[in-house]
Amino acid sequence: MAQGEAVRAAYDAVAGIYDEFTGNNNYELWFGELLPKLEELGLRQGALLDVACGTGKGIGPMLDRGWTVTACDISPGMIEQAQEKFPEGVKFDVYDMVELPHLGDFDLVWALNDPVNYLVDDGDLERAFASMGANLAPEGLLVFDCNTMKIFREAFGADVEDKRGDLGTWRGLGGFDDIYGAEISSEGIETSVHRERHWPVDVVRAALIAAGLEPLAAIGQREEGAGLVLSPDCDEDRDHKIIHVAKRAAA
Repeated sequence: MAQGEAVRAAYDAVAGIYDEFTGNNNYELWFGELLPKLEELGLRQGALLDVACGTGKGIGPMLDRGWTVTACDISPGMIEQAQEKFPEGVKFDVYDMVELPHLGDFDLVWALNDPVNYLVDDGDLERAFASMGANLAPEGLLVFDCNTMKIFREAFGADVEDKRGDLGTWRGLGGFDDIYGAEISSEGIETSVHRERHWPVDVVRAALIAAGLEPLAAIGQREEGAGLVLSPDCDEDRDHKIIHVAKRAAA
């Protein structure tokens, strides 16, 4: 099965339990810390393209801040869940992030909560960045996050098992050649396997440049207690995520 089809199947399988399974994800806290950092890099409020939007957990906080939102995901099941939350006011479509059509010129295009790590094949980064970059307004920002080695060790290791009560179990499958796996199993749903690739910062930056984009920042993100810390530097062994920010390269 091709990776895109595998990702679609994995998220279709968990769409019905995704919100509860990821209940600890606090997007309001995240955006409250992240958006001011993006404004320092030139972000202007306007239109957002939310790529790999999932069940739409990040859409509400942006609508509340006055943004207009267009959203897409590779999984029809996840889009269906998102549309139930926002039956009006948001345009949804099913698209693979490596093959986006031109949906508009957006002030912000982002792909949050590690969708870029699901791009495991050589050349996928460049295709996804070119695809998303083609939807940027001239001064728009592209923002996405990548999981660090810390996360892959702590969440994808072969000895990792996280039982979440009646919601199911996350089980690490280990990794090889920078590709790591985990599975989600729960009563009443098909077990889904999630394969992710670790993308080092230098590889990401090179792919951005190859796609005609200019890297602006690589921000370290880590959780400390109930809070979130964003650092102007990034550290694979300290941070949980690295948030990349880019814009169109000057002609």
